[in-house]
Amino acid sequence: MKSKSVNKFGLWMLAWPIFIEVFLQTLLGTVDTIMVSRISDDAVAVVGISNQIFGALTTLFMTFAGGAGILVAQRIGSKRGEEARTIAIMGVSISTLIGIFLSIILFSFPEGIAHLLNVPDELIPLSNIYIGYVGGGMFMVAMMSAMSTAIRNTGNTKGPMYMGIMMNVLHIILNYIFIFGSFGFPKLGLGGVAVSDNVCRLLAVLVLFYMFRYSFERKILFAEFKVFNRKLFKEILKIGWPLGVNMACWVFSQLAIFSFLALLGPKELATRTYMNTLESFCFTLGYAFALSAQIQIAHLFGAKRINEAYKSAYRALIIGLIIVTANAFLIFLFGKYLLGIFTSDPDIIAMGVSLLALNLILQPCKMLNMAMGNSLNAVGDTKYVMYISIVSLSLIATGCSYWIGIEVGWGLIGIYCCMIADEMVRGLLVLNRWRGRKMLHKMEAEELAVGSPILVAGTGTLPM
Repeated sequence: MKSKSVNKFGLWMLAWPIFIEVFLQTLLGTVDTIMVSRISDDAVAVVGISNQIFGALTTLFMTFAGGAGILVAQRIGSKRGEEARTIAIMGVSISTLIGIFLSIILFSFPEGIAHLLNVPDELIPLSNIYIGYVGGGMFMVAMMSAMSTAIRNTGNTKGPMYMGIMMNVLHIILNYIFIFGSFGFPKLGLGGVAVSDNVCRLLAVLVLFYMFRYSFERKILFAEFKVFNRKLFKEILKIGWPLGVNMACWVFSQLAIFSFLALLGPKELATRTYMNTLESFCFTLGYAFALSAQIQIAHLFGAKRINEAYKSAYRALIIGLIIVTANAFLIFLFGKYLLGIFTSDPDIIAMGVSLLALNLILQPCKMLNMAMGNSLNAVGDTKYVMYISIVSLSLIATGCSYWIGIEVGWGLIGIYCCMIADEMVRGLLVLNRWRGRKMLHKMEAEELAVGSPILVAGTGTLPM
């Protein structure tokens, strides 16, 4: 009979709450896009490019949160719960401090940031509102991300899911009230999105903080957020900084691509924002399996169940590929009608439709890269993922996008082709690395040297 600990680290048991949480987050972004599109396509363009800078900066505090999360799962797998608890506390504390620093910068210098992003002059007033006020609440995103990551890696993926449901329902209601001035409230337009975002973030922080304090065997006390363990800090940093660089490379490449699109014009910028929304729905369940595989593999690796860890990556990859390919095909069939939900501009719809066939190739490549890259991260092989990300994202995703999309003149089509090439190259490289089993062989060698048993096949196999 399987233990509760084993069951809660089953792939499907981890994946379905993550899927619902991420789906609801995607839905929240879609509701934002639809409601903002009722203001103007220019407002949508501002939201799209601003969200790229928010994503880029989020990676800085996710450096610690992501590294801490992997170590939490590994420590739980190896039955070292107190160390897992200390690591989680440090991850939240440090991420929050970084988030506060970034919030001050975004709130204080929105116009300067907009100019760095090549935002067209006619969009600067809107971008000042969105970057300043939504960006000013980034410290709450830092807290949410760090606490959610820690909670998930204890095996509790349902808690963040429930919070996501609450946040989405409230966000839709507040958007309606503040954007359009319903029920006697002032009509704030794009500023209403900022009010709605920050109110929802605050409530989510409070809920997650309560969950976080009770996620381990001992309740976390307020005074413990000052704890600092130098040895564990070094371990977090060892895994976290390459993870952070990898994430930063991807987000900054997307940021650069959005700035290239800004050079092409507001319609191209709006088109990419709408396509991002459709693609998010396409990839949501595949992403959930990739993230749940990372948690499961880290747990198995910590428990020294090497063969099970190795096979889990392929199981998540196969399921994910089937899902994202089917979703991409559905979007290909109905994309024109879906784009019509967001905008009536025939030029934007035409540009979006021209990208739907390329999306059939892009999504499986993303799934390959995500599933195998997360598997490498789970066993601590974060430097390899970082190195290939630096090279591929710099040369292919960013450099070639500018060359082919802007200089050669292929526009959106050229940029999408470069995005596909980047995902494919990185995906094949991480797949080859995983097949080599470098970190798994290293674990086997270390355990054999000290005479510890390694569970290599069939013992306590985790459920789907």
